[in-house]
Amino acid sequence: METTGITGEIKPSPKLLRWFFFAAGVVATIAYRIIFLLDSYWIAVAWYVGTIGFIIYFGHRWHIENKRARMVEGYRLTGVIENSDIPAEKKSALLYLIKTSVTSKVRYNSLFIFIASMAALAADLLLRAYHIMR
Repeated sequence: METTGITGEIKPSPKLLRWFFFAAGVVATIAYRIIFLLDSYWIAVAWYVGTIGFIIYFGHRWHIENKRARMVEGYRLTGVIENSDIPAEKKSALLYLIKTSVTSKVRYNSLFIFIASMAALAADLLLRAYHIMR
């Protein structure tokens, strides 16, 4: 079976690592949502926590969604399901899940948030360095 671009084992990440990424996303979201309640020092802390958390979470989400799409395409899973003898209703459900994992734009949304967060963090650090050196 040809599997273009697919390497490594097909198994989920360790449970602890999955909890880490989940927690990073939750903490980042909370940090951004409480900024309006904080004074200037804590606003900066919350902003950094939120931005770094979004980098971690959305970088991970982009990686996972990309991996899923590559697996569907590499293993030609759509054809496998279409040619299977699975009952029609279950086949339709599986095809929906498989096809939408390739066509969904969520991976591009995650990539955009990851890049935008990296750019915002880099811009902030560069501006801080510039003001310190002035």
